[in-house]
Amino acid sequence: MAKRKQSRRAYTPPRTFDQARDELYSHILRCGVLEAAPEHQKEWFDDTMEYLAERYPDLTEAELAELRKLGERYCQPVISRQSPVSASQ
Repeated sequence: MAKRKQSRRAYTPPRTFDQARDELYSHILRCGVLEAAPEHQKEWFDDTMEYLAERYPDLTEAELAELRKLGERYCQPVISRQSPVSASQ
């Protein structure tokens, strides 16, 4: 039988944006922002985005705005249906 060649994939480090996004999601979960009132969430996001801008200086303003949008969307409650869908026969 022939030996199978193992493919060697080159390691590509995560992009700065991906690292910042993952860190933001981690902070959201650890800090309890999901249960906070909207005004407290806004204040928390203001502070956290300032921190992320300092921690990741190569992020552009557009990327920081995108991160904030992703984080705020992550904190929104799941939309539930008003009435359950029943199967018609």
